[in-house]
Amino acid sequence: MAVPTVTAGRSQAAETLRAASVCEPARDIPVSDSADVVVCGAGPAGVAAALSSARKGARTLLLEQHGCLGGIWTSGLLSWILDSDNKKGVMAEITQRMTALGARTVTAGGKPTNAYDVEGMKVVLEALCEEAGVQVRYHTCAASTVKAGGRLTHVITESKSGREAVAGKVFVDATGDGDLGALAGCGFDLGHPETGATQPMSLIALVAGLSAPDLQAFYNDLDSAQSWAAPKDQLRAAMEVGGHSPSYAKPSLFRVRDDLFILMANHEYGFRGTDARDVTRATLHARKELNALIDGLRGTGGVWKNIHLVATAEQIGVREGRRLHGLYTVSADDLREGRRFEDAVCRATFPVDVHALDPHKTKGVESNAWRAKPYDIPLRALVAKDVKGLMFAGRCISGDFLAHASYRVTGNAVAMGEAAGKASGVAALGGRLPETVKIGELG
Repeated sequence: MAVPTVTAGRSQAAETLRAASVCEPARDIPVSDSADVVVCGAGPAGVAAALSSARKGARTLLLEQHGCLGGIWTSGLLSWILDSDNKKGVMAEITQRMTALGARTVTAGGKPTNAYDVEGMKVVLEALCEEAGVQVRYHTCAASTVKAGGRLTHVITESKSGREAVAGKVFVDATGDGDLGALAGCGFDLGHPETGATQPMSLIALVAGLSAPDLQAFYNDLDSAQSWAAPKDQLRAAMEVGGHSPSYAKPSLFRVRDDLFILMANHEYGFRGTDARDVTRATLHARKELNALIDGLRGTGGVWKNIHLVATAEQIGVREGRRLHGLYTVSADDLREGRRFEDAVCRATFPVDVHALDPHKTKGVESNAWRAKPYDIPLRALVAKDVKGLMFAGRCISGDFLAHASYRVTGNAVAMGEAAGKASGVAALGGRLPETVKIGELG
């Protein structure tokens, strides 16, 4: 009987397959583009940053991993804007454009609500960027960075075009999860300071086959005097009649059109938004749950007999990612005392909103012993402490756990993005670092 032989090549291949790590060969990466300001992430904060930078005269490149602008507003389907009423500038401009397009939701009494049509938002944001001269690149992720003397000089991207480098004078991390900052070596915090637990993710859905006049007990209309709590409790009870109790104890319907609603009924506990495997598992579980909830409601008949899913979000809503280290850290004490700052870029009015960390204790929103007062977010909280030439905007700014649970909503993200974009544009055009830009220079 012949004895099988193993060639050196096959033996080496087998050993490599069993290895705990592999060495990626060094290679030259082409610099595909350069800009004065490079913004990573085109959610509410990133779009506002790119617009504001470009309007300062800076050549601006906006990188986005999905195929549309808006992030959680569009690919995330969260078509409900929070903490925007007191915001001027870009936020007010977006609102005005949406109103003119007929894409904002109004009540029967004519009052505008926080809801809007997702496709309208996509068109408005793309038009604004085109008019401002922002260069947009979709389907592109930040994969690595290059620094020189502690200053960020390039972001390495991955896309269908391969691995490419983009040069910039100033960079803005608007990824939500602080991906760019982490890649560049910026320090960060993640989760509860004692346990490391993070708030649950939620997958948003659009549902149709409904009639708003028939659903008045299940959603809150601004023309109605009923509380926000009662419709949520009614909706949960209806879901339970259909055989499924939602993972979020306060499921919510928000009217976009009389026959189209946003549904938020899902909590994914124990997953981290900075881990692709966790995000995948959370998404798979969430989509399965939403389908079961809708099928259950339909089975009860009545006002639910024709309900169906129009879409589940392309990206699950991640409430909590990295909180990057900046020159100032927004703290719970700032909220408790309603602090004001000379370099304020945004006044936040949203309450502390910590969604359940432990579903065995509650599946709703955790109680807080004190109420936040309106407070300022200073420009310093948007400037990286550990990396030169880097700013951030949105929920990845420098703040503690409880402060983050207030400022993370999208109305604030737009205001922060606007400030970061202006400061980045001023710094880039003046050959300066962001920390040297004073609030009075933003204009």
